[in-house]
Amino acid sequence: MIMIDDIKTDATTRMGKSVESLRHELAKIRTGRAHPALLDHLLVSYYGSDVPIKQVANVTAEDARTLAVTPWEKGMVQAVEKAIMQSDLGLNPSTAGMVIRVPMPPLTEERRRDLIKVARHEAEHTRVAVRNIRRDANHELKEATKEKLISEDEERRGEEMVQKLTDKYVRNIDEVLAEKEEDLMSI
Repeated sequence: MIMIDDIKTDATTRMGKSVESLRHELAKIRTGRAHPALLDHLLVSYYGSDVPIKQVANVTAEDARTLAVTPWEKGMVQAVEKAIMQSDLGLNPSTAGMVIRVPMPPLTEERRRDLIKVARHEAEHTRVAVRNIRRDANHELKEATKEKLISEDEERRGEEMVQKLTDKYVRNIDEVLAEKEEDLMSI
């Protein structure tokens, strides 16, 4: 029984990480609201090497439509502003002293639909990852049965347990996606 528990624990951990990864990816997809995670993937040139924006500046949501970026050093203001302008986000920052304000333009209906497609694509990738984890767990159960470490009944119970886990995490993925779609469609 220990073997089955180990397989279940491993599958649970990996499926949980897949869902967390999806949440992280969806946080990058911009909604109409300003969210600091929007700039997380931006790299800023810092003394010759590219570093994440979080390491050179503080990013906060000033209000629902504006991000405020405050670099730690005065010399970094232009580098941070340049990184935001050159990103794929289509944002136009404006600088006032040490604070860079990044207004969020409202999303068009067409752009919202495109972003929902991207979100659905990410969710499908995560579903595939969860199913692959299920396949790996079932393979481990079959191997354990072949090596006479567990009985066929235990293998069947293990497979049912793994299927329940898979269903649970696929539901989680659907919930996360539905949340993001609702977020994208709300103005």
